[in-house]
Amino acid sequence: MLMAHPAVLSNLIEQYETLRVLHAEDGSPEVRQRMDDIAYTLCVSTGTRDVDTALVAARHRLPGACPEDDSVLMA
Repeated sequence: MLMAHPAVLSNLIEQYETLRVLHAEDGSPEVRQRMDDIAYTLCVSTGTRDVDTALVAARHRLPGACPEDDSVLMA
């Protein structure tokens, strides 16, 4: 599987978290679509099927993550 660059993952996480904090899911159709697009890209980039798992997997791949501890990914 191709792996997304950590800078790309970091950017996607930041965008998704910002939209979530701003309650984008309650926003205009365009804003909701942007959030859905970012969630989809996170899933594809991490080989996962839901955004929560994708966020965990993406964070796991960032510099400073503890690669020896996969317990969060196995749940």
